[in-house]
Amino acid sequence: MITDPVAFIRTHTRLQPVSHTPEVRLWLADEVAPIWRLTEEELGEMGLPPPFWAFAWAGGQALARYLLDHRGAARGRRVLDLAAGSGLVGIAAMMAGADHVLCADIDPFCEAAVALNAQANGVTLSFTSEDLLERDPSEVDLICAGDVFYERPMAERVIAWFKTARDRGADVLIGDPRRSYFPKEDLVQLAEYEVPTTRELEDQAVKRSGVYGLAG
Repeated sequence: MITDPVAFIRTHTRLQPVSHTPEVRLWLADEVAPIWRLTEEELGEMGLPPPFWAFAWAGGQALARYLLDHRGAARGRRVLDLAAGSGLVGIAAMMAGADHVLCADIDPFCEAAVALNAQANGVTLSFTSEDLLERDPSEVDLICAGDVFYERPMAERVIAWFKTARDRGADVLIGDPRRSYFPKEDLVQLAEYEVPTTRELEDQAVKRSGVYGLAG
C-alpha cells in the first residue's frame, strides 16, 4: 500500500532535464534496480513490471520532441496521453499549446508522478487511472502514446483501439524505437530521432526512435 506517493517520488528520484527534450524537467530515477525494488517494497508485491513513470523512455522522448517541433499537431486540441508514465508526452503537448491534456495510466504511482512533473514544468494535466482500452475511445482530437509495443497482448489491444479512435475522427501519434511487437504494417513513419538513453533501459546508449501515424 502506498502511504505517500509524492514523498516516495521526491525521495527516490531527482528533478532533471530530459536528454532529448531539455525544455522539460522530470522527476526521474538514475538507476533501474533500486527504484524497482523500492517500488515492490512500497506496494508489498513482488514481480511487478518496472516503474515506467521513473524513466524517460526512448519512444516517449521521440514523441515529445516531435510535438515540441511540430506544435500544430497539438495546438488548440484535446489530447490524450495514453500509458502516460511520467507524463512527458502530455507535458510536451501542453507546451505546444494543447487546449487540454488527459494522462491515462494504471500504475499506482503515475498520478503523483504526473502531478509533480506537471508542476515542475508549469503546466496543468488531468489524470485518470482507468484502463481506457476497456471502453470506447474518449472524445479527443489527438491520441499520443509512447513505448506501448513491448508485449504482444498489449500491442494487439492498443493498435485495434487506435484504429477505432481513428475511425471516430481522432488523430493518433505513436513514439516507438521499433520494439519487439511493433506493428510495422499498420504504421507510417513521420519522423526519426537519435535519442540518448542508457544501457540500463535499452540495448544501446543512443536509441533510434520514430514517430508514427496510422497507415491507411
